[in-house]
Amino acid sequence: MNLKTFLLGTCSAVVIAGFAQAESLTIATVNNGDMVRMQGLTDDFTKANPDIQLEWVTLEENVLRERVTTDIATKGGQYDVLTIGTYEVPIWAKQGWLLPLDNLGADYDVDDLLPAIRSGLTVDGKLYAAPFYGESSFIMYRKDLMEKAGLTMPDAPTWEFVADAARKMTDRAAGINGICLRGKAGWGENMAFLTATSNAFGARWFDENWKPQFDQPEWKNTLDFYVKLMNDAGPQGASSNGFNENLALFQQGKCGMWIDATVAASFVTNPKDSTVADKVGFALAPDTGLGKRGNWLWAWSLGIPAGTQKAEAAQKFVSWATSKHYLDLVAEKEGWANVPPGTRASLYANPEYQKAAPFAKMTLDSINAADPTKPTVKPVPYVGVQFVAIPEFQGLGTTVGQLFSAALAGQMTVDDALAQAQQVATREMTRGGYIK
Repeated sequence: MNLKTFLLGTCSAVVIAGFAQAESLTIATVNNGDMVRMQGLTDDFTKANPDIQLEWVTLEENVLRERVTTDIATKGGQYDVLTIGTYEVPIWAKQGWLLPLDNLGADYDVDDLLPAIRSGLTVDGKLYAAPFYGESSFIMYRKDLMEKAGLTMPDAPTWEFVADAARKMTDRAAGINGICLRGKAGWGENMAFLTATSNAFGARWFDENWKPQFDQPEWKNTLDFYVKLMNDAGPQGASSNGFNENLALFQQGKCGMWIDATVAASFVTNPKDSTVADKVGFALAPDTGLGKRGNWLWAWSLGIPAGTQKAEAAQKFVSWATSKHYLDLVAEKEGWANVPPGTRASLYANPEYQKAAPFAKMTLDSINAADPTKPTVKPVPYVGVQFVAIPEFQGLGTTVGQLFSAALAGQMTVDDALAQAQQVATREMTRGGYIK
């Protein structure tokens, strides 16, 4: 073998070895628009970190929750980065299932994270997940259909106004539903919406002694109101519709109003995707005059399971995906209106964002107005606006969601759904030791 051949062979071996040593991060994420967009922009990360390869597992919301919960609870080790929410982070951190994010880099600026969002991801002073986007909920509505109905949407409407407007805006012959609301069963799907709505009606999951409250008139009023409204003014098959299904309906011009996550605002106003982009107005989530609006508080965030063998590489990715740099990258590629919202104070102080995003102020106001420590009209022993921050809620909330989805579909009465919810909740809370 001559010297040239030897050197070439040696170089090739080094290159091959270099590729072999590249760490592969497996990232579990939800199939929401902002996460899908992130996957299309990861060249920016891999160019700066050529020794890290990214493998994506993209799942529907309910499936994602089930898979990552099972994996982290059983120490399965399938994922190196998890997309999780404000519900899971403090519970899992206290279980020792998540690593603290203490190496996000000198220029990350943790103090720029919105206090309302950051506090929900912090345990004992340590950040255990970084918010990719934060949200509350509000009303998105068709200004042209509202005007056609002879109505003017207030900035802070009541549920009575919304229901009246929905019925007047409904035009079945034209394929227009007055209102689109979540019906798909899941603690983070229909129960996120219905729990937040029930707060405005004066309902609560549990009283101060953890006794379930589904046998009380406030929950009866909430569920009756919802089912009747959806029957009168909602789309067919609404019991199968979650966030993504209602987003598609609204973008196709088939909803007069949609009450859901503030993060949807950039998608319904994007002319690339929405046929009604120039006709959308925004208003605060409705109330019933009792002092609470039906707006929630949530952040889809990136956390690192304690069982990963690739913690350093995982923190590099989390830092990149939730950084100011990433917001600038999206603004450069997609425009400021499409930047992931609800995470950083600097974004809401940015004149370019304010100009491009007519929904910016109402999003921030909605986030700041949600109070997880006092979510309802009456006192409660739990924290959380659209969820109850106890480990049992994931299973219990989904079971109750299935009952309420069945009531919406006409498979059982509202009274039966509430009676069964009361029964299962009482059983689970007794089993969990909450009820003595």
